Amino acid sequence: MIPILSRRAITLGLLAVPAFVDSPLRASEDADRARRALEKGEIRPLDEILRTVHQVVPGDVVSVDLKHDDGGWLYKLRVLGTDGKRRTVKVDAASVKILDDNDDD
Repeated sequence: MIPILSRRAITLGLLAVPAFVDSPLRASEDADRARRALEKGEIRPLDEILRTVHQVVPGDVVSVDLKHDDGGWLYKLRVLGTDGKRRTVKVDAASVKILDDNDDD
């Protein structure tokens, strides 16, 4: 027979598993959505976005996020500029137009 404390620990452990599993599954679904959007021509390839951002904000891209908002796709990039400043650059994923360029510092 399993002591009550051990049964509770096992139950809590099993309940916690979906929280850890959900993240990779959601990331995979997001990647699939982005791939379909690229195939449909709804977004431009990431390398094109990176070239455009590098012309406006020279430096190293340290993160990229692709979101679907208000019927359109938006790339949000964080850049560590050659001047040492961190910047957030928002780009329309369909037109490659820079929408916003802010210093994070």
